[in-house]
Amino acid sequence: MDVISGLGGIAAGFGLSGSAGLNAYIPLLIVALAARFPTANPILELGEPYNTLANSWVIGVLAVLLLIEMFVDKIPAVDTINDVIQTVIRPTAGAILFAANAGIVTDLSPVLAIIIGLILAGGVHAVKGVVRPAVTATTAGTGNWLVSLIEDVIAFVVSVLSILIPILSAIVFAILLYFFLSYLYRRNKRHNYVYRG
Repeated sequence: MDVISGLGGIAAGFGLSGSAGLNAYIPLLIVALAARFPTANPILELGEPYNTLANSWVIGVLAVLLLIEMFVDKIPAVDTINDVIQTVIRPTAGAILFAANAGIVTDLSPVLAIIIGLILAGGVHAVKGVVRPAVTATTAGTGNWLVSLIEDVIAFVVSVLSILIPILSAIVFAILLYFFLSYLYRRNKRHNYVYRG
């Protein structure tokens, strides 16, 4: 095993699992498409049983679920119900993504990979679950669609970078998450100051 490719696989796992904590279906669909196309020489080669993601039916279902998720996650109150449902789905997606990508180029134990992915995606989802109600309360729900859109863009960018430039993706994810949380903190602080004044 080449050390650089091993680190790349682990970094890809971190980036994709973190993205799954924001939106489970974006990184799953991107990995599925990368494992399927181009047909002659796919970008990713997933081992068993993860290569099932490249199945046409799985790709179709993921695309439909992504459209549903992107729609319901932008509606106040409905997004909270969606987040409760996603409490199981996002960490599971993170576990699958970390195990599928770390296992490509490393000898990392599948159980350990699943646990790391589960904890990472679950942690990002937990932060999202705490931040979202605060956004709803401070903006009367008008900021939900924007925050959801930002989350989707972050999940997309980090997922693509995770596949193309794995180590960079982990760094970009950390930077984007930092700026996103800083923005929400400043906005919430400013709103509380204005509300008290």
